[in-house]
Amino acid sequence: MKATEDLPCPCGRAASYRHCCGRLHAQLAASGELLADSAETLMRSRYSAYVLDELAYLQATWHASTRPAELSPNEPGLKWLGLEVKKHGQLDADHAWVEFVARCKLGGRAQRLQERSRFVRENGAWFYLDGELS
Repeated sequence: MKATEDLPCPCGRAASYRHCCGRLHAQLAASGELLADSAETLMRSRYSAYVLDELAYLQATWHASTRPAELSPNEPGLKWLGLEVKKHGQLDADHAWVEFVARCKLGGRAQRLQERSRFVRENGAWFYLDGELS
């Protein structure tokens, strides 16, 4: 068991990591299935994946049309401070968006990332498509 499994989930929900984003990360690793039931849930699980350097999960949940060839792990000393989902909406059955703020600290300097992310559902699975920074 990972030491983080019984800690609060990095995504900000009240559940433990094991019962929140951890189950999505574990299911993908075990069977290749993407289980997020909404774009918001996928976005939260991706934030947790960034916090925990789950690069395979990030790659698998990134739409093939916009997925980078590779991702780099977090810089040494980077500390993720939290996630706030501002708004989210469904455009139609297979397209949605989530606006969020993620905060982190690196080298003693706080940073803030605000993005409106776009998601698409294909064959029942949600994927991150792209985002516009605010």
